Amino acid sequence: MKKFISVLLLSIVLFPMYSQESNYGWRKQLQDALPLYGHRNWILIVDMAYPLQSKPAIETVYTGEDQLLVVKTVLEAIDKAPHVYPEVFLDMESDYVEETEAPGMEAYKQKLDKLLAGLHVEKKLHEQLIAEVDEAAKTFNILVLKTNLTIPYTSVFLLLNCGYWNADQEKQMRERMKK
Repeated sequence: MKKFISVLLLSIVLFPMYSQESNYGWRKQLQDALPLYGHRNWILIVDMAYPLQSKPAIETVYTGEDQLLVVKTVLEAIDKAPHVYPEVFLDMESDYVEETEAPGMEAYKQKLDKLLAGLHVEKKLHEQLIAEVDEAAKTFNILVLKTNLTIPYTSVFLLLNCGYWNADQEKQMRERMKK
């Protein structure tokens, strides 16, 4: 009985530490990946039903955390990175999911809109976004951060772009090259 109580107490003490470490794992992976990522890499923050894709370049990590917290954390990390900025893509289907079918959808969208304020956001069909990620994974790495959210069509797709060179600069340079 003493042994059982000792094991039980040890489990109670260690379990919260394990949970913090496993939740910290995704932050460390983001921290490690972000300096390596650049133009054309993707970071996805997805709900629990998002599929585990099979391409080796797509790394999926279960965060076990609230999706909005993960979105906020990722956006803050990208904002601090001098070399990239995010293009944001959301599932078009999210506009058609009714609150009665998916309780919490309206509150989620309102909070997400606040987090994405000031960023260019485009909506595309979910299958189209998955296909784009799949195609990108032929050449570029993708980080998928899977959250504990159970509301459909709530994935946030972040396509990274160069933070110090924009499309206008590229166009002007290409024009100069033609001369």
